[in-house]
Amino acid sequence: MTRIPFESMYEVVTDAFVRAGMNQSDAETCARVHTESSCDGVYSHGLNRVARFVDYLQRGWVDAKAKPAPVKKLGVIEIYDGGYGPGILNAFFATDRAMAIAAENGVGIVTLRNTTHWMRGGTYGWRAADKGFVAISWTNTESCMPSWGGKNPRLGNNPFVMAVPRKKGHIVLDMAMSQYSYGKLQVTRLKGEKLPYPGGFDKDGNLTSEPGPIEQSMRILPTGYWKGSAFAILLDTLAAVLSEGLPTNRIDQIGRGSCTGCSQVFIVFDPRQLGGEDFTDQVADSVADYVNGSVPAEDGREVRYPGQSTLRIRADQRANGIIVDDGVWAEVLKLAGREG
Repeated sequence: MTRIPFESMYEVVTDAFVRAGMNQSDAETCARVHTESSCDGVYSHGLNRVARFVDYLQRGWVDAKAKPAPVKKLGVIEIYDGGYGPGILNAFFATDRAMAIAAENGVGIVTLRNTTHWMRGGTYGWRAADKGFVAISWTNTESCMPSWGGKNPRLGNNPFVMAVPRKKGHIVLDMAMSQYSYGKLQVTRLKGEKLPYPGGFDKDGNLTSEPGPIEQSMRILPTGYWKGSAFAILLDTLAAVLSEGLPTNRIDQIGRGSCTGCSQVFIVFDPRQLGGEDFTDQVADSVADYVNGSVPAEDGREVRYPGQSTLRIRADQRANGIIVDDGVWAEVLKLAGREG
């Protein structure tokens, strides 16, 4: 493993995206998100996704020039068609538009149909919280997880995000409906490690902590077993209904990689118009402090709230460079025309 300075990674990823057909400004925006994701320790949706995104651009599965187009407005709800444009740019637009609506009305809801992979979902929660908003967002995906009791993929892992602003450090949840995302499986496999807890089944139906056999069988374990399976089903249904878009079974028919044609929901509240900023901070502080004050379990590790580890990893990697897999970094350098 090697550590790469933030700005160096950002410049290399930008070059890779420009060479793949994006304009400079859009390439910089997307590259910053990929770099920030890796900086926060979410390597699976940061540097590790660069090559796949470039491939989708080159295949035409992602339209680098597409912009969200309005479909319907109904009070504080707005629906847009993403036109298969870059998922990061579409999700930024939706988040920012939802914040603008919420600033006027207390709440704003923007949904997207026919968009593409938004990369790290937590990006949009952090973005809203940085501006003082509470956010709830999710996306559906293509089938990549069996429904509980099933053997073949019928559900998306449908990442779900919640964020609450807090001066001492936002509380941000970013979770897939599987115990571990495929990105986490990849990262763990590349490190030659096992998962800390079983993450799915091998081809023979045995529960395992080995990431490779789970990737091969595509039998990842739903979070909370049948509960995660049910949650995934409802998130998929609601994303499609609220965006007038496609559910997982229709996304499967498109067959153009991960999340092409997906549906997304962005719900934003302005807590400054509710209890106020100080009240929100007091509540969030009390929750975070209460969780941190837990008696540690047998392994002796501290008990943390969602987002706490992210802030620590971010500070370390900003100061000391971002950890990269050497093979992945070499591939991205090649895509950027810097393999020499």
